[in-house]
Amino acid sequence: MLDVRSAMRRAVGFNRDRVAIISGGRSLTFGEAWDRGKQLANALISLGAEPGDRVAVLEDNCLASSDFFLGTAIGNFVRVPLYKRNSSASHEHMLRQTQCKILVVSDESEEQMRRLAESLPDLKHVVMRDQGYEQWLGSFSSADPDPVIDPEGFYVIRYVIRHSAGTTGKSKGIAFSHRAWMNTERNWTFLLEPLSIGDCSIHIAPISHGSGYLFVPTWLAGGCNILEPRFEAQRLLDLLAEYGGYVFGVPTILSDLVKAIDTGTATVRPMPQLKGIVLGGAPVNRQTTLRARDLFDGKLYQMYGQTECVPGTWLTPGDWFADIKGSDPIVSCGRPLPFTELEIRDADNRPLPTGQAGEIALRSDGQMVCIWGDPELTARRLVDGWVLTGDIGRFDENGYVYLQDRKDDMIISGGYNIWPAELEQVILDIPGVREVSVFGVPDERWGETPLAVVVVAEDAVVEEATVVETCRQRLGSYKKPGRVRITIEPLPRTPLGKISRKLLREPNWAGQANRIGVA
Repeated sequence: MLDVRSAMRRAVGFNRDRVAIISGGRSLTFGEAWDRGKQLANALISLGAEPGDRVAVLEDNCLASSDFFLGTAIGNFVRVPLYKRNSSASHEHMLRQTQCKILVVSDESEEQMRRLAESLPDLKHVVMRDQGYEQWLGSFSSADPDPVIDPEGFYVIRYVIRHSAGTTGKSKGIAFSHRAWMNTERNWTFLLEPLSIGDCSIHIAPISHGSGYLFVPTWLAGGCNILEPRFEAQRLLDLLAEYGGYVFGVPTILSDLVKAIDTGTATVRPMPQLKGIVLGGAPVNRQTTLRARDLFDGKLYQMYGQTECVPGTWLTPGDWFADIKGSDPIVSCGRPLPFTELEIRDADNRPLPTGQAGEIALRSDGQMVCIWGDPELTARRLVDGWVLTGDIGRFDENGYVYLQDRKDDMIISGGYNIWPAELEQVILDIPGVREVSVFGVPDERWGETPLAVVVVAEDAVVEEATVVETCRQRLGSYKKPGRVRITIEPLPRTPLGKISRKLLREPNWAGQANRIGVA
């Protein structure tokens, strides 16, 4: 079993003169990128880093992002990616909990990070990617430090934030070994059209997070990773036309692409080398999915999972757009991967039969090792080898899985349990609706009631009564939203681009002594 470093090093030997990285108008061959990675590894060693030490990074995608991705693997340091759009308090928590010794940061965050470093006794050095970075990097040897790597040793700690019943939980560090990460990469690409020499992956989301799952497989195949600092619709369409390959993003990116094309603000050209647009993180609007299928020749994939165990399910184009009796694949999150087990559990952690809703439990040889520094939480989330996700879902008779919501987002209205995502999926089917978020708000009669914030296209006419009646007809009277708010303004996002229910919900509970009706 190869560790991540050894697998990537082997690929360099077979592809040394091929282009491996493109970013900001520059390109690097495999040999050049690997040499820079070795130089950064040696630079970190000169600052006191030892194998197994945690080294953090705060960045958007850029050419130097590959230095860090490669250098930490080469030196056998544990990557700790920070979210660029998180608060200073969140950064401090992540750095403190992992006892990071070194932080690498882009120059626009220099002042903030240097102030933060003063309060962290374990953080010995802040490496700035300023105008002197290239000269500093070039001053170090490109000799391979070649540390011994145990496949069971830690490779990366990825932080996630879970919100529960109106409270903000601190970020949790999800730790993976080299072995687990290699298995995760296998699972990510198992049902994709195979990556080959010269294929590209276009990264419009940070490689330090979700998009990074495609970085190693592309590298191992002899392909090219294209690193973009941000998502811009026309820029992405141009890259897909020129390079094709794969791109990963959250569903709002697909929605924005469709909107830009349909409103004439972006132009789509033939994409003969496109392999697929891979989506994850939230359900996709049925209308958007069908329109995107036509625009991108059906080359759409969707996956479900959590950082702790991802992917759990997968939708290929054949599955997603299939006409199968007893299933509605287009609103599902796919079927379990061959290397992932998935069960629906009741409140006593017992498997439920097909059709019944319960908590999704996942098990895979690519799942987390632990939640860093929190054995009690690890024991609650990792039970008998299964990751308890906190997501509610159900199987149908053909093995498709349908998400209903997070356990913590459940609305209890008049004694009835209502899952926001179930309403959201119905509302997204209404013509003219671009996106929606449903959450519980206080109600004198029912304790709480669903409020639907519905974003519509600027030229669409969607009435509140239509939203309520559509939900009543398809889900029953007790599940219909008690209130509807129509807007054309985009909904607030988390640092990873997902719609943030919390930011929408919490102002409605200001001044409440407790969360009425919440279990």
